[in-house]
Amino acid sequence: MPIIRPVSDLRNNFKEISDVCHENGEPVFLTKNGRGDMVVMSIAQFEKQQALLELYKKLGEAEKESENNAPTTSHDDLMNQMRKKLNE
Repeated sequence: MPIIRPVSDLRNNFKEISDVCHENGEPVFLTKNGRGDMVVMSIAQFEKQQALLELYKKLGEAEKESENNAPTTSHDDLMNQMRKKLNE
């Protein structure tokens, strides 16, 4: 369930909003005059979200390469290549 608070709480109850962001790991949605205005989240949650976006981007690129018949390596071949490099 999203946490929605008036933007005035950011000024009047900053510590409480900060605690909610850190404890729940969820963003707090702030409203102004009854309408959505801003989202506040912890740095940890922001970095996690950015990492997921980067992962989705890389998965999309890999899917495009796969559709274009890019050369592939089987799991067994890859593991053998890695073992060979580790043993060198």
